[in-house]
Amino acid sequence: RFTPGIECHTHEYIRTGHLDSKFGFDPDQLEQVLTHLAGCRWARVQGLHAHIGSQIFEVEPHRDLAAVLADALVLARRLGHEPSDLNVGGGLGIRYVASDDPPSIDGWVQVVAEAMVAACRERNLELPRLLCEPGRSLVAPAGVTLYTVGSRKQIPDLNTYVAVDGGMSDNPRPITYQSEYTACLADRPGAEATETVTLVGKHCESGDVLLKQLPLPATEPGDVLVVLATGAYNASMASNYNRIPKPAAVLVADGCAELVQRRERPDELLRYDVLPERLRSVG
Repeated sequence: RFTPGIECHTHEYIRTGHLDSKFGFDPDQLEQVLTHLAGCRWARVQGLHAHIGSQIFEVEPHRDLAAVLADALVLARRLGHEPSDLNVGGGLGIRYVASDDPPSIDGWVQVVAEAMVAACRERNLELPRLLCEPGRSLVAPAGVTLYTVGSRKQIPDLNTYVAVDGGMSDNPRPITYQSEYTACLADRPGAEATETVTLVGKHCESGDVLLKQLPLPATEPGDVLVVLATGAYNASMASNYNRIPKPAAVLVADGCAELVQRRERPDELLRYDVLPERLRSVG
């Protein structure tokens, strides 16, 4: 994997293709690395990989990436390698809120494939096997998170906070990337909004805010609130912040629900704790 030196418009924490990045070899190092590997009997360069970032709506950076990868393929073959694979990474964004406007999966694939074919033909290269990483675009829309509404705090002429029984431990993206989501009530998904609230979690952290300026119908404690498009980078990034157990995960298909990850119990959070012998008799 190498850094292609391509900028894209996304959050700075999920840009990976610009030069000042911890990911991949620097492009100026690529020839040196490939030359070194050519002299290693144990090494076989099967493919080349670059990734420009995540949650990207533009297609132009992926067109640029095709040319960069094709040039790297020319270099690798000139140095005696025979890579058969080019991996363009992923990065295709999804619609979290109404203002998001990502390309379709089919449209993105067409742009990437056509750009790679053109780049290879310009360089008289045999077409490689083309790989991509479509993770978020497939998984995120397939998942939702269900929260139970708890307390409410209304500050006249300033803000209304609605708290739920989860938050930054099961979804760290809002506090990490200022990510936005769409939400509705489970039993009234199409109900007209009557107020604008700030949806907050139950953690001891002022930054534990899931959604700001969220339009909702009137809610009561015990209502179930659905946050959409949480299938990616939620459960996989969850933690036990504040010693909060992780929620269960349920697979729903064809009218059937199946438990695929059971809810953690509070006592399970202590399973790796060890009390030193010298403290066992204290008190």
